[in-house]
Amino acid sequence: MTATRVFLRSTIFLCSFPMTAIAKDKKLDRSQLPPAVEKTVQAQSHGATVKGFATEREGGKKVYEAEMIVNGHTKDLQIAEDGTLNEVEEEVPFDSLPPGVQTALLAKPSGVTITKVEALTKRGSLVAYEASTLKGSQKGEIQLGPTGNKLSHPE
Repeated sequence: MTATRVFLRSTIFLCSFPMTAIAKDKKLDRSQLPPAVEKTVQAQSHGATVKGFATEREGGKKVYEAEMIVNGHTKDLQIAEDGTLNEVEEEVPFDSLPPGVQTALLAKPSGVTITKVEALTKRGSLVAYEASTLKGSQKGEIQLGPTGNKLSHPE
């Protein structure tokens, strides 16, 4: 088989995938939010600058995401179609972290810089801290439990 045929077959194969398999989030206008989701956004966004909205499927269910800035830090919400607040990721200052979390993050691999730390709350309970990392131009993350412990699974 010639290189041209291999290229064409590969291109046709890749183009046959639905675009939704490539694009994870679908951006939305606020006017497209269901009333129950809008009500939760209103309750959670007092004093915030709302940056945008998106929707995606998680666990087979449609969820809505709201990104905002509150008092100079990021706060992202994940909301179920019925308005239930599933998850909050909120940026926190390093010095406000529990001592065990600070110690674990300071033990990061050499050359890794922590760029941001977020508290991850699910259904009203703190489940993890998530640190965004940078090593050269490579981005990554470190997740730790509420006391700095290793997690048994990613949150």
